[in-house]
Amino acid sequence: MEKRIGVIGLIVGNRTQAAPKVNEVLTHFGELIVARIGLPYKERNVSVISLIVEATTDELGALTGKLGMLPGVQVKSLMV
Repeated sequence: MEKRIGVIGLIVGNRTQAAPKVNEVLTHFGELIVARIGLPYKERNVSVISLIVEATTDELGALTGKLGMLPGVQVKSLMV
């Protein structure tokens, strides 16, 4: 399967509880991640994370699926 470049956007609510679990998943899939930018949005008590990935559609689905199952985490992705 061909690897493609993709973008994943995450909104992590309840940062103190969800962030360690998000980081655990991202570490597990670290070989797919080309770049990561994360910013706390304190006014809304969330963190916004942008990921640039190089992955197959199956790998992207596995990563976003695991992230999307975490409570308080919203995920959107796009492959180019």
